[in-house]
Amino acid sequence: MRAKEFIVERTGKHHDHHAAVATGARKVRDPGGYYPSYHQMRTGIVVGMMDGSGKVPDVPHESWMGPFWTQHPYTELEHNMFRDARKAIPTEDHEVLPFKKSTEPKDTHKISPVAQPKRNKHGV
Repeated sequence: MRAKEFIVERTGKHHDHHAAVATGARKVRDPGGYYPSYHQMRTGIVVGMMDGSGKVPDVPHESWMGPFWTQHPYTELEHNMFRDARKAIPTEDHEVLPFKKSTEPKDTHKISPVAQPKRNKHGV
């Protein structure tokens, strides 16, 4: 079989064999087509909440990040690198959480629940 027999991207159409065995296909995107990957992610979240009965759940169409990519620097150096990159490239930027060093929550276990290994007289 030659590649041209199963690769049909150049024509923009589905091959007859593929269309015959497919159960259906749709092309979707967000209004305006600006953020297809974000729209696909949000659609997947809502699909996971559905049961196929036709009842539409009351779900906000946007998460806290909205149609933006997020940056999560781990160190102060990375934070400064992101800041400088945003200055170099025109970027719409919104600070959600200010940069600070991370701290352990108060309810974090500080002592391991696993017992220390007991050593015999030979230290093993």
